[in-house]
Amino acid sequence: MDVRRTMSPESLPIESAPSASADDSTFGEILSEFEESRRHRPEGHKESRQGTVIAIGPESVFVDIGFKTEGTIPVAEFQDAAGKLEIKPGDQLIVSIKGRGPEGYYLLSKIKVERPKDWGALERAFAEKRPIAGIVTEVVKGGLAVDVGVRAFLPASRSGVREIAELEQIVGQEIVCKIIKLDVADEDVVVDRRVVLEEEEAKARDQLYAGLAEGAAIRGTVRTLTDFGAFVDLGGVDGLLHVSDMSWGRVAKPADVLSVGDSVEVKILKVDREGRRISLGLKQLLPDPWSLAEEKYKIGERVRGKVTRVADFGAFVELEPGVEGLIRLFDLTWSRKAVKAKDVVKPGELVEAVILNVSGTERRIGLGLKQALGDPWDEAAKKFPVGSVVEGRVANLANFGAFVELGEGIEGMIHVGDITAEKRIEHPQEMLKTGQTVRALVLECDREKRRIRLGMKQLQPTSVDEYIAEHKVGDAVSGRVVDVRKQEASVELGEGLLVACTLPKEAKKTQESAGPAAADVSSLSAMLAAKWKQGKAANAESSREPVHAGQIRSFRITGLDAAQKRIELELV
Repeated sequence: MDVRRTMSPESLPIESAPSASADDSTFGEILSEFEESRRHRPEGHKESRQGTVIAIGPESVFVDIGFKTEGTIPVAEFQDAAGKLEIKPGDQLIVSIKGRGPEGYYLLSKIKVERPKDWGALERAFAEKRPIAGIVTEVVKGGLAVDVGVRAFLPASRSGVREIAELEQIVGQEIVCKIIKLDVADEDVVVDRRVVLEEEEAKARDQLYAGLAEGAAIRGTVRTLTDFGAFVDLGGVDGLLHVSDMSWGRVAKPADVLSVGDSVEVKILKVDREGRRISLGLKQLLPDPWSLAEEKYKIGERVRGKVTRVADFGAFVELEPGVEGLIRLFDLTWSRKAVKAKDVVKPGELVEAVILNVSGTERRIGLGLKQALGDPWDEAAKKFPVGSVVEGRVANLANFGAFVELGEGIEGMIHVGDITAEKRIEHPQEMLKTGQTVRALVLECDREKRRIRLGMKQLQPTSVDEYIAEHKVGDAVSGRVVDVRKQEASVELGEGLLVACTLPKEAKKTQESAGPAAADVSSLSAMLAAKWKQGKAANAESSREPVHAGQIRSFRITGLDAAQKRIELELV
């Protein structure tokens, strides 16, 4: 059909009207060029022909098109999504000739939609909004010329290509389009290819959505990455792979696991066909590590892991991807003082812990950090024996005493009465303050009660310490007999310094026969003080007298023990 009338500007749709270019071309000039190009239809333009399938090979379908040589069409054009052929020998189909192949066969293209053969067919297709077939003949200003039985204009904006440079690539191709403007009087035809492509894409998406089954595994390509996940192209539709479904372990950001362009196999978790949403999972294709947790982790075993996060109530430790254990606050340290988890461990730190409990169904594992370090009270008796001197920091003050840190998890208590011998105090804060470093004597160490009793006043020098420092074994000293009981006498060597002295049997008998004697205590004390100052022992005559209370006698030092504060005497 030869079309000789010019397309009027009013016959073009508004969106197809090209804007003025840099060379100030007007819309009228564009139409004039298109009119001129319509008058010179290129020779050998492609026509549709009816053919008959005569054979089907592994890669090509052979079609008799009425020529001496058959034509071929790729088998893939006749296969459905499952790869099943939708054609058989003898079937009739409309094809177009694209050229000749290296073996001499005509290269054919299957025409799914027939080209109109007259204006009546065009009018019916336009009224029914039915797609028609056409062959792109050339690039014209503002778009393409398409042979749809008559010469039609396809605006570049409705061609379905994104770049103007791509227009050349579809010249000579058969396309399917819809008539969006038809003026029979002026024989103007404007077609739209993009709307057909969009409809085909929508149809393909519908078919793909219909074929998706929740729980099925499907392969796709990572298209984009976001902070919350990745969008995966499943072959025409995108599914969201949320960051929480990428791995059983903790994923900081999707880029740590995937990259754009990666081919991944994912599991379809949910399909919302109305909302056009597909949820995907990657970790769901792998076994849930919690299903084997109770078999793998035994109570009492030692494990190593990385601290992932710290909370007010404890710290979480990753034992393997997807499996975390919790160290509660009271299992972080043996110390009795209030501590914060962040003061003990830090995120990213590797720690060793002991398995305390495991529940695969509740997805919980209890860990102990202090248990892995060992109970410090097991060695407390060896480390802090009674009589040893220790040094520590005052951790806390109470009404009854002060608590002193002796090591990790071990505190000793100094009773308020053992803080000083200088005076009586009502509260430890009168002598001590928190954080102060003190020295004390270990008075008691009880492993079962987890208690160590300390004394500070026991380290302060006493009259016994001074006396022992000033004397040696063998020295003859004077002392006043304070009391005599059975075979032992209590002897005062100095003011407030009482020492026990074992009496010989003869002295005991003498004392029993002599009986008690009255004594002037004040005069005896004065006499004894004078003798202490003079350093002289009692005279020989007094040594023969019976031993009785109030008597000043001479004694010899037979033993001195500074640690035990013990002085041993014998009667001279």
